[in-house]
Amino acid sequence: MRIIAGTAGSQPINVPRNLTRPTTDRVREAVFSSLGEQVIDARVLDLFAGSGSLGIEALSRGAASATFVDSSEDACRIISENLRKTRLNGGTVQKRSISAFLSSNLTEDNYDLVFADPPYARDEETAAQVEDLLQNAALQHAISAEGRLVVESFAKAPLPDSPLWEVAKEKIYGKTRVSFLTPQS
Repeated sequence: MRIIAGTAGSQPINVPRNLTRPTTDRVREAVFSSLGEQVIDARVLDLFAGSGSLGIEALSRGAASATFVDSSEDACRIISENLRKTRLNGGTVQKRSISAFLSSNLTEDNYDLVFADPPYARDEETAAQVEDLLQNAALQHAISAEGRLVVESFAKAPLPDSPLWEVAKEKIYGKTRVSFLTPQS
């Protein structure tokens, strides 16, 4: 796996051994192509960060900062190593569960871009993670009015409805659904 573009473009990054489904280069390239200039100077939150590839790609493309959240100690260690290897500034790693992080003191308009790549919703437990994320009012308030929530999920499982989010765009890449959501007013 590698960073696709920007100041760290083409640099390889490590992936935790227990991570079975990192975001592919093709999907990352499509996501960042869709986001375009929104990435520049953005404050980014990378939930279920894994290798940190989404947040690191954002930093490489000009994001001002990126907060990486994952409950795995191995993932957090790998993200820190990847940040050192790419020599990108502005990255902060939080070893916490997503629910604990989101219930902490998030402030309004804290982030411009939020990436969420939870385990694909193939069963009730993982489907509940996606639904919990989309029902979390603290997350909705933490995103700026023009901000975006980008959720990766299993292509065959439609995104659950949420009164907090409006789907601006969805694309399917093989087994991956990428949904771009905006906060409802």
